[in-house]
Amino acid sequence: MDSVSMENVTPFPAAAGPRKALRVLVADGDPLARRIIREQLAGDDLIIAGEARDGEEAVAKALELNPDVVVMELLMPRLDGLEATQRIVAQAPSISVVLLSQGQDEELGLLALRSGAAGFLEKDISMPTLARVIHAVDRGEAGINRGLTRRLISELRLVSVSTRGSRARVHQSLGAQLSAREEQVLALLAMHLSTVEIAERLGLSRETVRTHVRGILRKLRVQTREEAVAAVRGRPGARAPEMPAAAQPHPVPLLR
Repeated sequence: MDSVSMENVTPFPAAAGPRKALRVLVADGDPLARRIIREQLAGDDLIIAGEARDGEEAVAKALELNPDVVVMELLMPRLDGLEATQRIVAQAPSISVVLLSQGQDEELGLLALRSGAAGFLEKDISMPTLARVIHAVDRGEAGINRGLTRRLISELRLVSVSTRGSRARVHQSLGAQLSAREEQVLALLAMHLSTVEIAERLGLSRETVRTHVRGILRKLRVQTREEAVAAVRGRPGARAPEMPAAAQPHPVPLLR
């Protein structure tokens, strides 16, 4: 997939010539946000096909209305944007999904792309830029900024190295594949750290930590953090994963 990058202050490049009209589904838990997007996006080349108030409704309406593009908030009620995206692209691969987040967290961006999203943007993006992104992802391009593009290239290089054997990073807990970062978060959950403490320890945003916790619960098929830790500790021969050195407490130098 081609990648068209952008910075927050730089408008997304406009396509040359007339653009075809696209049908868009707007999914956001905030009625005001839906209204703003609906009123400012609707035009000759964008048609608002419908709206959704939560992730479950977004999936149902995407499959019912078959829009060209779904514009969806990452933190949706009932079903988060990542899981909703996975369900939509799995059942209707012709639909492109653009996820909107409160900030440009690169780790969340990678999770969004792995979930099948074609774009990951800040929620306060200008509407003209969002309109151009919608048309870009419909053409098969990726609506991501330059920072996330660089991070994605770096991740792909690491994967290429790991597949050669010496640096494989496959993590498995109770038969469910957890990512390296999920293993770190699970280890810190086992230490009874809060979301804020885990975020500070790993240098992540709170939103990213919550997203990883949801992924852990889904993969381990449990409902709470305590059940996730108990599931790992409660099986014969199983234990919570060790905390990698990068996540170990480290002294903070005094300011002089």
